[in-house]
Amino acid sequence: MLSRLFKAGEKVLSNLVNKKDFHMASSNTENPPKVQELYELCKSTFTGKAPSPGSTPVQKLCSLLGIFVFSLSLCFISALGFAISSGDVIWVFGHHADSVSPGDVGLEEEAQDDDRGYGVSGVSRVNRVGRWAQPITFLDIHECDTFTMCVFCFPTSSVIPLHDHPEMTVFSKILYGSLHVKAYDWVEPPCIITHDKSQARLAKLVTDKVITPQSELPVLYPKTGGNLHCFTALTPCAVLDILTPPYNENAGRSCSYYMDYPFSTFALEEGVKSVEGKEDEYAWLVQIDTPDELHMRPGSYTGPTIQV
Repeated sequence: MLSRLFKAGEKVLSNLVNKKDFHMASSNTENPPKVQELYELCKSTFTGKAPSPGSTPVQKLCSLLGIFVFSLSLCFISALGFAISSGDVIWVFGHHADSVSPGDVGLEEEAQDDDRGYGVSGVSRVNRVGRWAQPITFLDIHECDTFTMCVFCFPTSSVIPLHDHPEMTVFSKILYGSLHVKAYDWVEPPCIITHDKSQARLAKLVTDKVITPQSELPVLYPKTGGNLHCFTALTPCAVLDILTPPYNENAGRSCSYYMDYPFSTFALEEGVKSVEGKEDEYAWLVQIDTPDELHMRPGSYTGPTIQV
């Protein structure tokens, strides 16, 4: 059934991509650079508040990034011959071959024979950074009051520790390489315990996998999609991020870092006896200071100049 559904979805997607509303095709013979299209779309749609899941801005931006996200009505699914009895919509994810590439933001894919690191298996939970890992390079493409466009270039074994994105929506596109992602969402209503004068809050695991440019990477929303995540580079890799609204300490959107502990580490408070599902799907998160092992340096963006 799923294979038939995805084939049907791919056919619909193929038609959608050719439409102006989904691809923002230029009336000129030569299309503008993709990074300019991304900027124009963000500028025209983002308001300074996190967009809701499934909204038109979300769908359009995912399409331009090459990660399709759209909903199909039940009547349409039924017309395809599938029996679906629950839920209003079904989400279909796919990838467009003409998506944003390293060259679109001025990057060249680095050599894949870099052996400075040792991947996830040799990295402890307490110190995920390899002792010889080089700094992560941050490329600022554009920043304004409503959104930020940037690229993170990771050498092998480098890490961005577990951190949050308060009241923000984040679109991520891995441009090259392999990256391990671990992400959580807070359990609601909040479940908080006190341990050694620190507070630990319960979170549920959303993602724990290795991604590549061909992988699905969910949109990160304020309360769903894995709002708290950490990255570990298994090879040299680069990630394009679009954040809306951007971090702003004065607006209450400062970046906080956390350490995750297995669910069994702490006893539950009186009145909270169990959790839904498996215990290994949950963790206690304790806020920490910015980790000393976070090595990041600014770089120069060399891609097409954005016409503001």
